[in-house]
Amino acid sequence: MAWFVLIVSGMLEAVWATALGYADGFRKLIPSLVFFVALALSMAGLAYSVRTISPAIAYVVWVGIGACLTVIYAFLAGTESATPIKVALIIVIIAAIAGLKLVSPEA
Repeated sequence: MAWFVLIVSGMLEAVWATALGYADGFRKLIPSLVFFVALALSMAGLAYSVRTISPAIAYVVWVGIGACLTVIYAFLAGTESATPIKVALIIVIIAAIAGLKLVSPEA
C-alpha cells in the first residue's frame, strides 16, 4: 500500500508543480487552489509512505515521478521541446525508479 500511495503522491507532485506555473505568482485563484490542495495531499502521501519505505528511497521516487510527469506534460502541452535526448533521459529516470522498487526490501 505504501508504494501505491507514494506513486499517487508523486503524480500529485506533478499536479502542484504544473499548477504553480499557471498560478502566476498566486494571482490566479483556481490554479493557486489546485497547487495548495495537490501540495498538501502529495506531502501527506509522502509522509505516509516513509513510515514503511526508507525516506531516502521514497523521496527519490516521489521527486522522480513528479519530475518525469511534469516534463511529459510540458512536452504534450508544447511548452518544452521533446528532443530525442530529453525523452531518452526521462526513460532512464523512469527505469531507475522501477529499479529502486525492485531492489527495495520494503512492502
